[in-house]
Amino acid sequence: MNDHVFAPEVSMSVRLSDDEGATAMLTSADDALPSGVDEALALARSLGARGAVPGKGRTRELWEVLATLAAHDLGVVRAVEPHLDAVAILGQAGSPAPEGSWGVFAAEGGSDPLRAEQAGSGWIVTGSKPWCSLAATLDAALITARTADGASRLFAVPLARPAVRVMEGSWHARGLSEIPSGPVTFDAVAAEPVGEPGWYVHRPGFWWGGIGVAACWYGGAVGIARSVFERARLERTRGAENPHLLAHLGAIDTLLHAARLSLADAAGHVDAHDQVDGRLLSRRVRGLVARACEEVIARAGHALGPGPLATDAAHAKRVADLQLYVRQHHAERDDASHGTFLAGHEDAPW
Repeated sequence: MNDHVFAPEVSMSVRLSDDEGATAMLTSADDALPSGVDEALALARSLGARGAVPGKGRTRELWEVLATLAAHDLGVVRAVEPHLDAVAILGQAGSPAPEGSWGVFAAEGGSDPLRAEQAGSGWIVTGSKPWCSLAATLDAALITARTADGASRLFAVPLARPAVRVMEGSWHARGLSEIPSGPVTFDAVAAEPVGEPGWYVHRPGFWWGGIGVAACWYGGAVGIARSVFERARLERTRGAENPHLLAHLGAIDTLLHAARLSLADAAGHVDAHDQVDGRLLSRRVRGLVARACEEVIARAGHALGPGPLATDAAHAKRVADLQLYVRQHHAERDDASHGTFLAGHEDAPW
């Protein structure tokens, strides 16, 4: 990753480590933080072209970039992260680097789930796909579909086709409103297989990508925490200390410290390609960061009251965005999956 691909002001950056020597890309103000989806996608293409992918020795820095973008604007990072995930997936599959802007649509379900079938020497996909973020804006996406034998397989699919129809008007979210993520229908759209059946979820990078999303959540929580810090600092300079505000600030710092350490530790494991089980690592980190985010949101509301939610556009947006974004962690359902995984082992993990 080129050291000058992305370099916001130092005060804006979100670090996962105190090691400044390894984060040169975040130490100058040569590049402005993106404003809006178009600038975010341009940055995503720039980062992707320079190999900003996990597992190549600079995973921590990559996740710091995502966290920094998230602290700035969660809508921006929500546009950047899927493109970088697509770049990483294609690289792991040995496919050429993608051109244009890409997404990853891997959610399944609905009344007409996406099906893949062979057509001559190629493949086509037909049906609907839920949760397709920015489908009307992107050039292409990596999409999971079920083959005739019921197996899930990954395909590269162009989106700028008449047979690809974005269901307009289905995105009513107040958070991440600039990232419409409604369903898309595909009518016999040509698709290129990426990897063998089942490869997408069984590759190590599947779990790495999930931790990268947690780095985005973490950055959003940092942005909210900074509002609490600024209020506490301002009141202190005025000689009007609020013990409840300070208590929330101290608790928020503890939560974010734990989340930061878990992300930094995970980045080290990813780059070392060691024998730590990616499923367990991802579940632990995502669960811990999600809980930290939920508590930071709650404590910030208690500490600051309704004022910033009503009058501070950036803070109100950040809270609404993070509340939606962190629901990619499915709460008790993911906890149950984690517990089931642990219970399948002979020895306790601690």
